[in-house]
Amino acid sequence: MHTVVVGTSGVTASDVLAVARGGARIELSAEAVAALAAAREIVDALAAKPEPVYGVSTGFGALATRHISQELRAQLQRNIVRSHAAGMGPRVEREVVRALMFLRLKTVCSGHTGVRPEVAQTMADVLNAGITPVVHEYGSLGCSGDLAPLSHCALTLMGEGDAEGPDGVVRPAGELLAEHGIQPVELREKEGLALLNGTDGMLGMLVMALADLDTLYKSADVTAALSLEALLGTDKVLAPELHAIRPHPGQGASAANMLAVLEGSQLTGHHQDDAPRVQDAYSVRCAPQVAGAGRDTMAHARLVAERELASAVDNPVVLPDGRVESNGNFHGAPVAYVLDFLAIAAADLGSIAERRTDRLLDKNRSHGLPPFLADDAGVDSGLMIAQYTQAALVSEMKRLAVPASADSIPSSAMQEDHVSMGWSAARKLRTAIDNLTRIVAVELYAATRGIELREGLTPAPASRAVIEAVRAAGVQGPGPDRFLAPDLAAADAFVRGGHLVTAVEAVTGPLR
Repeated sequence: MHTVVVGTSGVTASDVLAVARGGARIELSAEAVAALAAAREIVDALAAKPEPVYGVSTGFGALATRHISQELRAQLQRNIVRSHAAGMGPRVEREVVRALMFLRLKTVCSGHTGVRPEVAQTMADVLNAGITPVVHEYGSLGCSGDLAPLSHCALTLMGEGDAEGPDGVVRPAGELLAEHGIQPVELREKEGLALLNGTDGMLGMLVMALADLDTLYKSADVTAALSLEALLGTDKVLAPELHAIRPHPGQGASAANMLAVLEGSQLTGHHQDDAPRVQDAYSVRCAPQVAGAGRDTMAHARLVAERELASAVDNPVVLPDGRVESNGNFHGAPVAYVLDFLAIAAADLGSIAERRTDRLLDKNRSHGLPPFLADDAGVDSGLMIAQYTQAALVSEMKRLAVPASADSIPSSAMQEDHVSMGWSAARKLRTAIDNLTRIVAVELYAATRGIELREGLTPAPASRAVIEAVRAAGVQGPGPDRFLAPDLAAADAFVRGGHLVTAVEAVTGPLR
């Protein structure tokens, strides 16, 4: 099994994906263990002094003015975890919780938190055992980090609350730890606070969203090319020299992908048909510009994610010179903004895909295709309601594009009076990505049927490869009306699993 070694300098996106989705094992580097021990010495020295130090010998948030005596400090750390584990609603997905815990461990291992090495090792042991704390949908405002979600994870380290075992069964966390020979941690000064203060949930979801969107944007380039082909459009608008004079990198990449898919097609360039066109509609002609802008948004989001993956996010932090200083680095604004940006770009990509689908189904705009791509229009409705479903998904995408990060709601007796709502931005982005996958799948379904209905004209080799692969995956071709939901589900699975991109790249080579 793949092993990820956590050091002091952060982790990579591939590390997060390996742990969250691939079940990779985790090891702490010797450097990380040494840094943990050194920072703990500083915290222990401060804890022994009579002067109060925030997070070490005081209360938290609006209660930070109270100095806590030594005999109450272990109770204080337990209490912050128990009281903050106040999430509600549906359970969060296993991959999100694993990313959340792994990224908190990343910060702990930086040597800036003051957590003991044995606590960090317990975090790794829980992940390696396949134990997943029960974390709920609601509870994070994205400032002081993802407090409630992280608290539910810390509760499991203490042997309290509920967790899911490697068999998928939810049981008391103490039982699961005992079965795997893991000793529950007894938190000491600062440790409870250090386990809760981070942007780890929203960052983990950002990393996974970027991985999913990378495949989806390539898939959308493919379906846009297939729609252009089915509509007898022109590929001249994809010429590299046209995109070189407006040098947005994403636009050029999308155009190149579409051009690669269409190479060798006999369906493109038919503007001299019975209904002459000077230009294709915007949804066809401007596909690279829209998808390209989304790709460039992803590039910015990836830069933010890389910076955050290299960060130590905690409050207070232990500095190399021995100071323990309060800060605001836990504020989720940098991550929240790009999560919202991605939701906006995804909504626009879904919207333009739906417009191409609608054009394929409208006999007045499809340049010779039957109404709704039906076998016997009137008797058959064809893909009429598939487009309704796609439109409903697009409508929800537009609602999900409303930024969460533009909102703020004060908390903690106005001490935490401006929050990022980054967790909420991440949660709605996950829904948006699910919807976008379905939208692209509907366009794939319509475009492949449209190409097959162009009798006497040979599609591009890449298009033929897609049609063969999607039919082999259980998505049926043209014919009389049938129960459509299974076909759409199969198309969704085909796109979601990356099989559309794989089928094309077998012909074109790697897409950009």
